Amino acid sequence: MTIEDRGDAKLLTHALAQDTLSKLRDVETEQVGFRKGLVKLGRICGYEIIDGAMETEYVSIETPLTETTGQRVKGLDDVVIINVLRAATPFVEGLLKAFPRAKQGVISAGRDEEAGRGEDGSFPITIDYVKLPEIREKDTVIVADPMLATGSTMCAVLDEVLEEQSNPEDLFVLSAVSAPEGLLRVGDEFDEADLLTVAIDDELNDEGFIVPGLGDAGDRAFRTQ
Repeated sequence: MTIEDRGDAKLLTHALAQDTLSKLRDVETEQVGFRKGLVKLGRICGYEIIDGAMETEYVSIETPLTETTGQRVKGLDDVVIINVLRAATPFVEGLLKAFPRAKQGVISAGRDEEAGRGEDGSFPITIDYVKLPEIREKDTVIVADPMLATGSTMCAVLDEVLEEQSNPEDLFVLSAVSAPEGLLRVGDEFDEADLLTVAIDDELNDEGFIVPGLGDAGDRAFRTQ
């Protein structure tokens, strides 16, 4: 199994995920390569969620020669993917290759860096836009954001996702890199969520950025810096 329990989170240790993340971290990886890397990483993460968290069922199949028994994944029509704009857009593009029939939601959320971090280490968060599909009790919900730093943005997003919605069967918070502080904050506030990440990095710096991290994923993917 390439999903390992690491206390506050579950770590995706698949060799291709780690290889792709290493290329994303590299300062020499330019925009096109970075964006394609996020797409690839999202696809790998999606396959790992299917393999590690979703059930299969036996079905009867008629081949060109005879009848046999095969397996199919249960619940692929009951997946909701939440795109935390903007950095998650290529990440979600990859997830959709694993879950092509998933319903999609969009939340535009950002932290107010000029306000600075509060005494608890969090940032004020502004939610600019929310468009979510119906979330049912039988659904698997994946909230995707490549960076989980202080956890402030993700907590605000999860508040929106769970407000007036049924509690889904499975709730995943999916990131490429995470800081210990963010994992602790989200885990404390939303113990019903499974935190899945490709890497748990060392720390946050004074500005609240993940170290070693991979820079600003949105700026690198969309060439806005």
